[in-house]
Amino acid sequence: MILALTIGILVAGAAYLMLDRSYLRAVLGFLLLGHAVNLLLFAAGGTQRRGEPLDGTDPAAAADPLPQAFVLTAIVIAFAITIVMLVLAVTGRAGDDTADRDRPAEHPEPRR
Repeated sequence: MILALTIGILVAGAAYLMLDRSYLRAVLGFLLLGHAVNLLLFAAGGTQRRGEPLDGTDPAAAADPLPQAFVLTAIVIAFAITIVMLVLAVTGRAGDDTADRDRPAEHPEPRR
């Protein structure tokens, strides 16, 4: 139950941050969403049903390695996408025209 509440809180925080217009908050919201997905993948692996990953020689008692592989892959993908988002946040400022909407143009068209 605690794991489900933690996932819900992370998703709610991520949705709140991603709806903001700030680039940094959107990136932080994406990071929170990535953590929530990682916890969800771990929970889907059955944390209560299995024991240690390599518990003796009995394969029925060992933990399933597939959710762990999924989480490792999700961490790598989330890291790569975060770097791309940060680069776009830094370089996207120059082409952002929403801040200049209220200012008059520097070179208005000549009257004819």
